[in-house]
Amino acid sequence: MSDAAIRTYSLTRRFGKLVAVDRLDLQVPAGSVYAFLGPNGAGKSTTIRMLLGLFRPDAGRVEIGGRRMRRGDALLLSRIGALIEAPSLYPHLTARENLEVTCRLTGISSDRIGPVLDTVRLADAANRPVRTFSTGMRQRLGIALAILADPELLILDEPTNGLDPAGMQEMRELILRVSRQDGRTVFLSSHLLGEVGQVASLVGLIATGRRRFGGRGDA
Repeated sequence: MSDAAIRTYSLTRRFGKLVAVDRLDLQVPAGSVYAFLGPNGAGKSTTIRMLLGLFRPDAGRVEIGGRRMRRGDALLLSRIGALIEAPSLYPHLTARENLEVTCRLTGISSDRIGPVLDTVRLADAANRPVRTFSTGMRQRLGIALAILADPELLILDEPTNGLDPAGMQEMRELILRVSRQDGRTVFLSSHLLGEVGQVASLVGLIATGRRRFGGRGDA
């Protein structure tokens, strides 16, 4: 990737008369943990869907690693891992089997499964059915699926939602681990400054679809 993992230029998205994202300019350095903060309804999830090519902007553009994001760009999407909302899992299968299914469908080597389970601290639970997992364990398995292809960029939408304090702490540690182990860029959205501020190297604030602040976090 280039020096910037993500750049947006006057990114705009409307839903009827509602301007959900309004001329948004972002610059996320490669290798950083970037916290994208804002209250519910601020435009965070809409922005993330444009970053992933799921929504087409009404104006402006997205660049990932210097390459313009266009809908259906399989090569560019292969460099991105994402966890949006709750992870899509097969509850009757084990954690390992969930990863094996993704490997078969995508052609990823199954050799990645062991290291990924170690990274998300689920190696000891690898052969348990996912239906027995806590919410935090399911979130960590979702991140395992997102990093299975060893992406350069990981995008997480509200990854601590629904977690108890212990689960939030595990998630913070995991975010730092997946960033530092492989030099991976992590872009995470949240409405909780106290949570993401503990792991972020950079923070951007969005309100009513516009960027209001950008600076360094506490990490």
